[in-house]
Amino acid sequence: MRRKLTPGLTHLCLILAATAGLALIPPTVAQAGEFNEVLKIGDAGPAWSELPGVDGKPHSLADLKDKAVVVVTFTCNSCPVATAYEDRLKEFVKQYADKEGGVAVVAINVNKVAEDSLPKMEERAKAKDYNFAYLYDDSQKIAKAYGAVFTPEFFVLNKERKVVYMGKMDDNTESDKVKSRYVEMAVQATLKGEKPATAETLGVGCRIRYVRERKKN
Repeated sequence: MRRKLTPGLTHLCLILAATAGLALIPPTVAQAGEFNEVLKIGDAGPAWSELPGVDGKPHSLADLKDKAVVVVTFTCNSCPVATAYEDRLKEFVKQYADKEGGVAVVAINVNKVAEDSLPKMEERAKAKDYNFAYLYDDSQKIAKAYGAVFTPEFFVLNKERKVVYMGKMDDNTESDKVKSRYVEMAVQATLKGEKPATAETLGVGCRIRYVRERKKN
């Protein structure tokens, strides 16, 4: 069953943006990539190590060395845009990332609010029957290393673990209006040894809740 972001969810996300520092539109700043302040296409995808997952096990990028493609998404429980993409992500996994396939999908949450704690992640993953790894990084370092801003935000890594695509999953938050599936197209091209026709897009969703660092006197 297709799920779309209803007007109520859209309104809620806008309210969150206004009250909790979340945003659907990023600021215009000097960037490494077209829309990313840290990475550009062709850069090495930052590796994570020993991050706890909802399965009770530690996870590292090195564990996926046999996969031809790794799709990394930064997501969370608390953003209505992120949760609206859950079913689409599950369907993508069914099509491209089964146990015998050459594609791995890893979701990472770095938010530190109660709703996004690891126990709450475990509850969400069980309730929604997640078929992909869902990891937590309390330090928030991995999201910063990727220059991730939104939930959800996607990065496609090739066999050499170079970034070949980054941005949003597709071109519409309403699933029945999607015309361009950017992550899917990037994975298809990469599996063929080709470069994606679209390598970078502007992310959409709620802002990642980074903890502000206090300046030292």
